[in-house]
Amino acid sequence: MTTELDEIFESFDKNIIFKDKSILQTRYQPEEIPHRIEQIKQIGSILAPVLRGERTSNLFLYGKTGTGKTLSIQHVSDKLLKRVSKNEGFKLRIEYLNCKLKKVSDTEYRILAELIKKLGGSVPATGLPTQAVYSKFIEIIDSEKQLIVLILDEIDQTVKKISNDFLYNLTRLNSELSKTQICIVGISNNLTFLDELDPRVRSSLSEEEIVFPPYNALQLQEILNKRAKGVFKEGVLQDGVVAKCAAFAAREHGDARRALDLLRIAGELAERDGSKKVLLKYIDEANNKIERDKILDVIKSEPRQFQLVLYSIIHLSERKIKNSKNKTGQTNDSIFTGDVYNFYQDLCVQNKLEVLTQRRVSDIIQEFDMLGIINVRVISKGRGGRMREIKLAISKNILQKAKEIIEDSLSYG
Repeated sequence: MTTELDEIFESFDKNIIFKDKSILQTRYQPEEIPHRIEQIKQIGSILAPVLRGERTSNLFLYGKTGTGKTLSIQHVSDKLLKRVSKNEGFKLRIEYLNCKLKKVSDTEYRILAELIKKLGGSVPATGLPTQAVYSKFIEIIDSEKQLIVLILDEIDQTVKKISNDFLYNLTRLNSELSKTQICIVGISNNLTFLDELDPRVRSSLSEEEIVFPPYNALQLQEILNKRAKGVFKEGVLQDGVVAKCAAFAAREHGDARRALDLLRIAGELAERDGSKKVLLKYIDEANNKIERDKILDVIKSEPRQFQLVLYSIIHLSERKIKNSKNKTGQTNDSIFTGDVYNFYQDLCVQNKLEVLTQRRVSDIIQEFDMLGIINVRVISKGRGGRMREIKLAISKNILQKAKEIIEDSLSYG
């Protein structure tokens, strides 16, 4: 075994594929962001008054995943921070928080605690009334004259996990501050998120809005070609590899992040294979891997209530298959929303969690359908009305892993 491991390690020592793989990773900040000049100029013109110590309008950025929203706001933020002089008589702070992070942003308390931590303070992980944490947050941000730009990425997750009220409270904070002013930049992949908000929250949050359209295949090719020059050693990319990556990502709503991940994973697969080139076949393999990982990441990041609903669907589907095999020899994994809700209620009781209404669970089922985790079909029962039939769309090779993720999260089983 030691000899085999040595051979693997030695093959990686003789790296013939990558020059600098970090250029394809999410945290990499390019100096230029192709095809987002207009959006960057708009963000810059809206936030420019902070350079004079003035609070700006709240800003909302939306567009599908991988359309450059986070990259663009971080680019502008870096430029603003570099430009602000220490002698202006005010302090500028720009704080970023991803609202999808588990165990940081799944309750109002935890989001505030994380923001307090970023600002140099601390509160216990649990135990205080939420209002006391609010008071601590206001105390720490109002302790000196400063201007705070608060960037909340995937802000729709706060509404999904908490409520409209949290966002409303944030947007009204300035009325409680004497020294500090705060402005909020919200970012969302959900194009209909604003429509779902309480009107009073929407009017406060989205004073300015910027839409990020999807990239097309040619734009994605240009982005990949620019990055590939610094990433790969000369001559290792087979002809057509970049074009194929761009085509796959263009089908996924012009997702540049997916295109970059495809290229990186294809390179890693080639390296593991001992190949001297990144071949077209590695793009197909990388695409399959990303599809699998994407579903598992979604399941991992969902709130507990979502996980309970999905666990109910998985359990009932498996039980249905087992019972139908015993009786007829054929498999049938179709289940109905009423069965899911009944099983979900039992799980909530076992886990000492609040039971959501049947309508809310139906909405969650619809979201899983949109994510491609399940397939939902409406069936007419004549005078008996209509029912929604549910079928799992998760492949068998990741179903067990999906169950383990949920069980680990729920400490169930």
